[in-house]
Amino acid sequence: MTSSWNDTVTISGQTVTIRNIGHNGTLAPGTSTTSLGFQASRPNGNTAPPSGYTCA
Repeated sequence: MTSSWNDTVTISGQTVTIRNIGHNGTLAPGTSTTSLGFQASRPNGNTAPPSGYTCA
């Protein structure tokens, strides 16, 4: 992980868990969505696409 925003990050070995934080909370009907995001880097020369994403 290089950086992230609007989230809480937990790293355990090669598993990274990103969770929404409280101020993003539940949105009322008809309101805009909030976003979260992250940036990551990988070792030099590693061109394999990332894998193993899941949403819960």
